[in-house]
Amino acid sequence: MSAGELVALVCCDLGAIVRGRSVLASELGEQLDTGVSWVPANLSLTPCGSLAEPNPFGSVGDLRLLPDPDTHTRVEGDQGSGPLELMLCDIVEIDGQPWECCPRRFLRDALSELGSLGVRLTASFEHEFQLLRDAPPAPAFSLEAQRRAEPFPAQVMGALVEAGAHPERIFAEYAPHQFEIPVRPARGLASADRSVVLKEVVREIARRQGLAASFTPLLDPAEAGNGVHVHISLLDDAEESLLYDASRPACLSELGERFAAGILLHAPALSALTAPSPISAARLRPHRWSVGALALASQNREALLRIPPVLRLAHEDAAAQLHLEYRGADAAANPYLALGAIVRAGLDGVHRELPAPPILERDPAGLDEAGAARYRVGQWPASLEDSLQALAEDESVRGWLGELLYEAYVGVKRAELRAVAELDLSEACRRYAAIY
Repeated sequence: MSAGELVALVCCDLGAIVRGRSVLASELGEQLDTGVSWVPANLSLTPCGSLAEPNPFGSVGDLRLLPDPDTHTRVEGDQGSGPLELMLCDIVEIDGQPWECCPRRFLRDALSELGSLGVRLTASFEHEFQLLRDAPPAPAFSLEAQRRAEPFPAQVMGALVEAGAHPERIFAEYAPHQFEIPVRPARGLASADRSVVLKEVVREIARRQGLAASFTPLLDPAEAGNGVHVHISLLDDAEESLLYDASRPACLSELGERFAAGILLHAPALSALTAPSPISAARLRPHRWSVGALALASQNREALLRIPPVLRLAHEDAAAQLHLEYRGADAAANPYLALGAIVRAGLDGVHRELPAPPILERDPAGLDEAGAARYRVGQWPASLEDSLQALAEDESVRGWLGELLYEAYVGVKRAELRAVAELDLSEACRRYAAIY
């Protein structure tokens, strides 16, 4: 360890920007119990660089960023840069009590409520991103696209392994210079932590190679964008699946049906938390393999909720494989708020004993008028303004946030809308490419 090595003590804010303070690695032990100072108004910083005004905090108050030792992440440096070392933090009051607006607390509370029913959650965030390069792209999904990007693919996978993010694979995607890195599912809070770490490691390795990696929801309005697919499994205390029931449609249990129904019920309001940038809605439209229908589907990429295929190869256990995939998210979302809201929506469906949603088994583009209405084709909010309106009107989702967090969150989003109000979509996409 060199004398000047730093450890960043960080949190992920409402705009999914990682912010914090760095301390000397040699003095980290002194910070584990007390953390570092933080300010409530920092939560009202926007991704565009400004402080949302008005915001509910003003100049008053003090907080602490309290590091979670379980999140300690280190990627060794190279000849041109020092190591990337960080710890994710809870935002707490100066006496150590949880702060009501801490995003990690929001997810932790949702998981606690789920646990009270004897249900455990594992999840993974499947990220897409693009390298910002001027070179002509290779064909989509091709080995050539991956090889042209070397040594980035090999080095980023190695760095993610070193960081404990458990990457499963990397492959070229549909858009120019686009890649996807699925990671192994993790239990509860750790799944959202892993999402934060993955993005920072990808950006770090790209920087070291003189590149820029962007997780922007949409780089070019004429091309495919970058989504985040949130994969969710529900388990009992013995780690057995609570979603699988071979006797039911699509092998989804009654609990799974109700959980899915709750997510679909609150889908418009959830959009304000899971795809919350001013450019997000332009990606999430019919015929873009994202959210063509607010429906549950089996092996259909035009639905908000998808049941991925259960593989029979190598005699893998079907119950362990079955899970739900939420396809209406992107990297502008704070992963703790996004997953926490999805969990609470699913729980609402369980508590209400909602009926099973119909399963969409065909491309929604071929549905007649009655079918389109049944599967809510094209009903995802068409803009961030529409998403915020849906959030305001959904008393349940708004209530899960609490008054102070809701006010701060909406303030940040409205500040973003004002920041890009005079830009056309292409210009706004370029601005967000630089942010994310």
